[in-house]
Amino acid sequence: MALDMNGNNVSQAADPAKRLMRVAEARAAMLAAVARLTSEPLPLEEALDRVLAHPVVASRDQPPFAVSAMDGYAVRHADTPGVLTVIGESAAGRGFGGRCEPGTAVRISTGAAIPEGADAVVMQEEARREGDRVEVSAAGPNSNIRARGLDFGADEVLLRPGRRLDGIALSLAAVAGLAQVDVTAKPRVAILSSGDELALPGTTPGPWQIFDSATYGLAALARSWGADPERLAVEKDDVGAIARAADEGLRGSDILVLVGGASVGEHDLARPALMKLGLELLVGKIAVRPGKPTWFGRAPGGLVLGLPGNPASALVCARLFLKPILNKMLGRDSAESHEFQRARLAKALPENGPREHYLRARVEIDDQGHLMARAFEDQDSSRIAIFAAANALIRLPAGAPAHEEGALVEVLMLDPH
Repeated sequence: MALDMNGNNVSQAADPAKRLMRVAEARAAMLAAVARLTSEPLPLEEALDRVLAHPVVASRDQPPFAVSAMDGYAVRHADTPGVLTVIGESAAGRGFGGRCEPGTAVRISTGAAIPEGADAVVMQEEARREGDRVEVSAAGPNSNIRARGLDFGADEVLLRPGRRLDGIALSLAAVAGLAQVDVTAKPRVAILSSGDELALPGTTPGPWQIFDSATYGLAALARSWGADPERLAVEKDDVGAIARAADEGLRGSDILVLVGGASVGEHDLARPALMKLGLELLVGKIAVRPGKPTWFGRAPGGLVLGLPGNPASALVCARLFLKPILNKMLGRDSAESHEFQRARLAKALPENGPREHYLRARVEIDDQGHLMARAFEDQDSSRIAIFAAANALIRLPAGAPAHEEGALVEVLMLDPH
């Protein structure tokens, strides 16, 4: 039997259900099936953390006229230094209607419009006034003046689609005069776990049960990535029950995430249940550790991502695959979710096996300002406590040789705790 470089049977290489795909290949196949969602208008006060769908364009210059950067006196720089006659005042929101003629000055406040004829502002600490006369120090042309359009000009693109809107971005949209922005709809993520061994937190588990944990972590991560997640009720190991719950989840979501039942054992029923719904399998298994049983497909009701039941496996593969899927739905750069940094190993690592390996790790900055990564000793895929202490994943390519302490490796930073 002939095998390709990933260990696939060459005669089956075209069948995604039977191929062992590389991580990048699997992610590309998933993203090819994903479309950006529609947009909706939102008032600025409701748009925090939403993703911009259409550009924010300036309707006018900002500032729309030259303004003073200081409290002081607007003057003609050619008249300085000297004693000038104060002929009026320009305040923020209430300008001076006359003209600054030779030998005159206008009292001015920070942010107020520069009067016609003036080309400099002398700050009040450098002026001495008695009645309507003021003695001012020397001032250069345009000193203490913010020019019209200093911040931005009319028709300038201020925010581009894909920007996640924080307070600064919303402030910029407001100063551009917008009361609302167009944002991409939140991806609706239905999360369904299955398994007779699962009990809900807060209940009394049976003698051979464990608490469901992966769905809580996945829902929180999906929300932090801009989605609107819904945890569905845990289903038992029954194809029909899983199929009915999955069908309901698909009808109310943009993507269904199935947790557990992803392998090939007799109790792994997630994929057979979706086959009953007409699943077209696009990714059958992935050459990744942890998470080889991860799969992805398209059912008549929508997209489906199948994740392993072990919590660490599910969360690692959510970082590798679900986040870029959500980014594409939101109109963000999907590559942003898997941009690696370089760090030095704080401890040596052995050679890697045939699957791309993502090790839970802690990355810190040493006294010289270098990023230092230390993988945890135990990488068992069921250990969520280790994941909670990690802030990064070390990526080891398939077949990577042993790495000595101090060697450079790629790290994928996790979202801040």
